[in-house]
Amino acid sequence: MAERNLDFELARQIHTVLVLHFLEGLKQFEIAQKLNMSTSKVNRLITQGHKLGMVKISIESPFARLTELEAQLVGGTALETAVVAPTVSGNAETTLKQVGLAAANLLLESLRDGDVLAITGGKAVSAVVDNLSPEREMNVTVVPLTGGVQGKYYTDVNHLVTRMAERLGGKAMLVHAPLFAESRTQRDMVKNMAPIKEVFDLARSASVALTGIGSVEPRGSSYYDLNPVPESDRKMLVGLGVAAEFMAHLVGETGVIADYELNSRLVALSPSEISSCRKVIGVAAGLQKVRPVQAVLNGKFLNSLVMDEEAVTALLAEMGRMKHVA
Repeated sequence: MAERNLDFELARQIHTVLVLHFLEGLKQFEIAQKLNMSTSKVNRLITQGHKLGMVKISIESPFARLTELEAQLVGGTALETAVVAPTVSGNAETTLKQVGLAAANLLLESLRDGDVLAITGGKAVSAVVDNLSPEREMNVTVVPLTGGVQGKYYTDVNHLVTRMAERLGGKAMLVHAPLFAESRTQRDMVKNMAPIKEVFDLARSASVALTGIGSVEPRGSSYYDLNPVPESDRKMLVGLGVAAEFMAHLVGETGVIADYELNSRLVALSPSEISSCRKVIGVAAGLQKVRPVQAVLNGKFLNSLVMDEEAVTALLAEMGRMKHVA
């Protein structure tokens, strides 16, 4: 079952190429340029589409439901791009891998030589790194959007930056600073240190940003991997309407950065500082990310989202409910 599901990402690429070629009339070299892949790969995908019986009078694909969800997300939000990956029932790890595969391909389609790519830490971003398979080395610079938390492979953003650069064949520039300073004054001092300021200035000018979206609910929360918060504070945050973690910032359900003391001590860029990026890709998997993603969408922090089918279905239902209530 898992192996069959893992073929969906290849099927998605075939479907995309067939639509561009047969329905939109693009030539193979135009498709290669648009999707940032070689012409030979485009030709190979078209050939595979023929062999799989996907080219008849119309293009048939297992992605009809997923592409319909993608269109609903783009139509109902400020997103420019949405990619919905299949949910593997009862297997959160494999579902995350599916989302990582889809996000990895979207990232490769989005990057160009000379780009700066800025990323956060997190399990979802780690899944993207794990599933990157570029056809060639890319002349890109990868930088962190935040300071780091050591101890886990996915909270150490410098570790992920280094791995991402290695996978892409580019170079990494690191921020050697903790995620949280002891005070706002210390935060300002750290961020103004020349080596750190240089990297954060690069991050501000990034063409592409890749970010996870964290939850703050006590059960399964990824925010508390970054900073141990007392149980009383956890309940208080939820009670105050804090719904998400984005770039290590706590975000309210309306999309406003929360007035919480830890936010003032972050050694990190704020969401507003990457608003000029060509592509800001958010990655999330699982039903527990529905409320956090909705908060981030309310804040208009993203222009691209990659999420799994079950979670997107629940997100659209909740958006519809809120619209009806309003």
